[in-house]
Order: sequence, then C-alpha cells, then structure tokens
Amino acid sequence: MKDAPNSLIGSLRSSKRKILLIAITVVITLIVSSLISIWLSRFDNYLILSLGTIHTTGFKAYEGNITGKDGNQSIDWGTIYPGTLTNRSFYVQSQSNIETTLNFTTGNWTFRDSEGKNVTESLANYTITRQLAMNVTCNATGTRISPNEEIHVTLTLRASDDIRFINYLIDKRVKEFSFDIHIYAEE
Repeated sequence: MKDAPNSLIGSLRSSKRKILLIAITVVITLIVSSLISIWLSRFDNYLILSLGTIHTTGFKAYEGNITGKDGNQSIDWGTIYPGTLTNRSFYVQSQSNIETTLNFTTGNWTFRDSEGKNVTESLANYTITRQLAMNVTCNATGTRISPNEEIHVTLTLRASDDIRFINYLIDKRVKEFSFDIHIYAEE
C-alpha cells in the first residue's frame, strides 16, 4: 500500500514532459476557441427587426400573420438573423369577377440604423444586390384563382449570411428594415 503513492509520484515525474505538453495544448485550445467564439458572435448574434406593409389589388388579404391598423395591413417578421428563413402566412380572397392569376412583388426596401435614420449607402457598394441580401418568395405566385375563391398564402423572407451583407449591416449599424409587399391580380 505504501508503494502505491510513491509509484504514482514516480510515474508522474517520468511523464513530466507529456503532462506539460497536454496542459499547454489544453490552454492553447481554450484560448483559440474563445477567440473564435468572440469573432463568430459578431455575426451569429446580429439581429434586425423588420416589417412588411401589404398592398393588394384585386385581392383581399386577412387573418394569419397580418396585423391591421387604420386601414393599413402589415406583417411583423419579428427578429431576423442573417442566414435564416422566416415564414408568415395569411389568406387572400379574389375580389375579381373573373378568374385571375395571383402575382407578388416587393419594393421600397428601407434599412434604418440604430438611431432610426434611413441608411442611404447602397448595398452595391458592398458588391451585393438587395435580392441576394434579402428576398421574399410567395408559395402562391402564379396560382389561378376563381372569383371570390380564398387560398392560404405563405411568404418566406430569406436573410443572407453572405459576409458582404453582414459587413453592410454592421458598418451601417442597421437595426431594422421595412418593405412593401404587393399582391395583385392579372388576367
């Protein structure tokens, strides 16, 4: 029994270099991991608030994720993180007396900084287009709709995780954005 602690101490002395190498490796790994985490947190934790105002022609949009106030309809996209997809759904009903096709566009994209001021510098200065940075798709684009027919629509907002877009958001201190959503009927 007395020899067990002495044997352990003797073993440790002979392995001194190995233990020192392991300790140095652990410390370096912790430092590098911490630095990488700090650097990545600059991107992963970046969030922006957003709102989409809905305009319809030939359709009525209602319920689901639509909110309305004073005759204006909008979708609160919530907090958006670069590299994510966000879905919002609602119903549209044809207001036409003939069969039409549902079409969809967005416009009037406005980015605001942390002070609520519009960011005027173009994304093009960061060699990225707005369509690559942020885009919205509609699952019902091109759908034929009969008079008074009602369908469920889902819009998907994609925020790019492209480093150029993230740098734009950080450099310009973008904290929120808004845009118009146009849903219209075509014969």
